[in-house]
Amino acid sequence: MKRALDEAGALSVPKKPVFLTKSHREQLALQRREEEASEQRKRLEEQRKRFSLSTERPSDQGDRHRHHEKDREHERERDRELEKERRDRDREREEEAKIREKGRLEKQSEREKEKELEAIKEQYLGTKKPKKRVIKPSEKFRFSFDWENTEDTSRDMNFLYQNPHEAQLLFGRGFRAGMDRREQKKLAAKNEKDLRAQIRSKEGVEEKPEEAAAQRQKEEAANVYDTFDMRVDRHWSEKKLEEMAERDWRIFREDFNISYKGSRIPRPMRNWEEGSLTSELLKAVSKAGYKKPSPIQMAAIPLGLQQRDVIGIAETGSGKTAAFVLPMLTYISRLPPMTEEIEAEGPYAVVMAPTRELAQQIEEETIKFAHYLDIRVVSIVGGQSIEEQGFKLRQGCEIVIATPGRLLDCLERRYAVLNQCNYVVLDEADRMIDMGFEPQVVGVLDAMPSSNLKPENEDEVLDEKRIYRTTYMFSATMPSAVERLARKYLRNPVVVTIGTAGKATELIAQHVIMLKETEKMGRLQRLLNDLGDKTAIVFVNTKKTADSLSRQLDKSGYRVTTLHGGKTQEQREISLEGFRNKRFNVLVATDVAGRGIDIPDVAHVINFDMPSNIEMYTHRIGRTGRAGKTGVATTFLTHYDSDVFYDLKQMLIQSNSPVPPELARHEASKFKPGTIPDRPPRRNDTVFTH
Repeated sequence: MKRALDEAGALSVPKKPVFLTKSHREQLALQRREEEASEQRKRLEEQRKRFSLSTERPSDQGDRHRHHEKDREHERERDRELEKERRDRDREREEEAKIREKGRLEKQSEREKEKELEAIKEQYLGTKKPKKRVIKPSEKFRFSFDWENTEDTSRDMNFLYQNPHEAQLLFGRGFRAGMDRREQKKLAAKNEKDLRAQIRSKEGVEEKPEEAAAQRQKEEAANVYDTFDMRVDRHWSEKKLEEMAERDWRIFREDFNISYKGSRIPRPMRNWEEGSLTSELLKAVSKAGYKKPSPIQMAAIPLGLQQRDVIGIAETGSGKTAAFVLPMLTYISRLPPMTEEIEAEGPYAVVMAPTRELAQQIEEETIKFAHYLDIRVVSIVGGQSIEEQGFKLRQGCEIVIATPGRLLDCLERRYAVLNQCNYVVLDEADRMIDMGFEPQVVGVLDAMPSSNLKPENEDEVLDEKRIYRTTYMFSATMPSAVERLARKYLRNPVVVTIGTAGKATELIAQHVIMLKETEKMGRLQRLLNDLGDKTAIVFVNTKKTADSLSRQLDKSGYRVTTLHGGKTQEQREISLEGFRNKRFNVLVATDVAGRGIDIPDVAHVINFDMPSNIEMYTHRIGRTGRAGKTGVATTFLTHYDSDVFYDLKQMLIQSNSPVPPELARHEASKFKPGTIPDRPPRRNDTVFTH
């Protein structure tokens, strides 16, 4: 009983998303029924007592006491039976849980044994590589002698080569080299016009209207620039939109490192005026201080305005939020206003993010862009009262920005429905998968109307009466779980890549220092002393290290604050706000702050602890060097971090950053983890035979 009450109390004000199993729900329902029965019995007892006291005679008091005593005995007997049933059910559930846990542990141990056996086989026997088939020269350069002895092989039978011509100074499509192509076209058109006039004068035939129109068309075509022209052309930035040729668009994409993968891709927008945005959104963009769009905005916004499914891959700090918020607001502005009749059907759009801070940051950006539109935005994150958030959802809103766990919790408790949600954004999708949110993301997507998915056949005509779902997915990398989500919930998506996926921006100067664990604190203090009025983020791997390091820096006189998952939502917001306002100039944080959170003007990122994978390293250092500004990233490396030596060395080489000699010489930096270098066996090696 106590455990059920504790669970019920925990569910009333949860500190983090709680998911109830079927057995828990049965237990809570039983508890509520017992409490209601107990209250009903008390009320009846009080009514009976008052009635009997007002009507009974003194001689009947003994009989009344005896009856009451019998009733109480029956109630105690019934309570004992209920308590016994409850204990039996709890015992059965515990036994079932033990059996399931035992089975899970056995399966896990079997998988671990299989993995260990495979690793041993791979270490000593090597990986099995399929043999490459070598094509023999006799097969590759086979010559066929399939002609008859009566045929004349001295003549070429191909009609293209039967009438050879002498070499001429021509190039392209029959134009002379060294002369303006347009002048040659004009001359050819003039000669053709004169020749036709001579023929008509001899035959006495008047010129037909269609012939005159064709001649004028040829003369106009002579003045148009074509791609074979060797003259120096104007740059695309000096041309109007209608003057842009395919060559200009290719140069434009190369200048901004934009690459597409997909079909029927619209042209990117060069500036905000070419983006087909509404006047209200253009005013909001101007008010927010966005003078020109970033590359991801140039490429993704035209796709979003066509309601295409998009997978966006771009470096950190590239303006991905505006790339999906502006098309989303354009889409919502075309829908009917949210009235009392339809607000119970849920929001028009949902944005999911892995962390609370990122969700609240997206909420601020959305409210900023929706300043001139009557659109309501609600954020649903953990650490706050779920009842209050459910009340906000009941009041109606067009956009919900949430973490997957809390949103699924609201759906299961019927605080929210998604019956008319046809616009979905998954921001930092790979991070959500890494944090174990894949079941929650899938649960939210399955709660939406599944009948509005676009058909898989791209050439199929869309039904004009139906509203199809638009799905945006932003991810720095594309692991298998993200690809699985994309294949199931996106239809014919366009993949937009800015730069190289998983690569840090070139505006960040990366410094790697090899040292011992005991030398980290002294080197960190020397770096912080050089900050001056600037700000720095110090990343560590654990919450315990973050608190310990923060206390040491605070004692040394630094203005320091902490951010990690062990703090309450209110504490995390206070820390971030103080760091943004420069009340603190040092933020000690775990990977909670490593993804998506935009903190302007961070001059220095220091990896006090090296992360366990190179993707997290990329996102950590991406907190600096944002919005076109330069930044510095310093990483403390010890010999315990050898699992990432190879990937870190490759990243430093790709970004033209210095590689420390100790890292370059280390054996772990020369080969990818899990691979065996090809070398001859040494004297003390044990050689195993197949």
